[in-house]
Amino acid sequence: MTDSQTDADLRLTFDALGLMTDSAVMASVLRQARKAALVSDVTVLVEGETGTGKQVLAQAIHRLDAKRNAFPFITVHCGTINEALAESEFFGHTKGAFSGAISERKGLFQAAHMGTVFLDDVNDLPLHLQAKLLDVIQRGVVRPVGCDREKAIDVRIVAACNQPLKPMVMQNRFRNDLYHRLNVVRLFLPPLRLRIQDLPKLMQTLARRHCDLYQPIERVEPELLRFLEAQPFPGNVRELENAVQRMLFSKTHGTSLTLSDWMAQAAPEREEPEDGAEPALLDQAAGMLWKLISKGLSYKLAIRELERKLLETATNAGGGTRREVANLLHTSERTLYYKMRAHRRSGSPAL
Repeated sequence: MTDSQTDADLRLTFDALGLMTDSAVMASVLRQARKAALVSDVTVLVEGETGTGKQVLAQAIHRLDAKRNAFPFITVHCGTINEALAESEFFGHTKGAFSGAISERKGLFQAAHMGTVFLDDVNDLPLHLQAKLLDVIQRGVVRPVGCDREKAIDVRIVAACNQPLKPMVMQNRFRNDLYHRLNVVRLFLPPLRLRIQDLPKLMQTLARRHCDLYQPIERVEPELLRFLEAQPFPGNVRELENAVQRMLFSKTHGTSLTLSDWMAQAAPEREEPEDGAEPALLDQAAGMLWKLISKGLSYKLAIRELERKLLETATNAGGGTRREVANLLHTSERTLYYKMRAHRRSGSPAL
């Protein structure tokens, strides 16, 4: 079997597990994740920006783990866990161990026995809990709060962080010994802006996932895909999914996702509804923006050109005074002044 065939089979496997990709930069990630899944006791560290799919990858590893996939996959959100009750949440407690402990309770590690514990945002874990987590990983035992006996556990640890742990170790914000315990197999999920080949498959998959918001989508228009390739997507796949949901919710006709749909969902909300010409205006604005971008302008420069033209038109129609132009644009004179000054500096003689 060739390498390309192997990669194609891996993509199909992970597609079925919820991690959709056609990107070449993801091929090595999938190979390493598959290999890690076959070694069911190895600890995995998944690094990547917020919204890149770290939890989806962790769940895929769990489901591919023949030893553990019949047992629980427990997620621990390290950044939101109540620090005062964290030990009880992690390791459990006995009845009467503290005020409010009216019955014995298993902790998350015991609940995941024989399965997988996913430590999401492990970089947010307080230092005193880092020491206790290290002990659990090293010795495979937990001690519930209020109990004088340790209890053996058998779990795989998959940890995820939304910022690199190594700099945090150097700043004494994360324990060096815990970092090395977690960093046995390290997987890095690239941000969406480095995986633009994934956009067509992601858009279609996300549209199918939220088909309850609108009728089935048959295609994504090429001009929308070309536009999205230039976007930074700081929220990555999660941001894209939220945008697709908004597009579907506001869509009223057609079976394609278009650039106009994207512009409509990205527009700021208005307090009052506009007249019936709104869809046509949005289509015109989207068309103008795309023409500018297709000529080689970046998104930032295209928006600047549209703003310059808007200011020139308003100046010509506004009667000549700054107050009249500002009133026409429903903005303040101060804002108008700074906008016009910025465009004059960039070489716009009409302003």
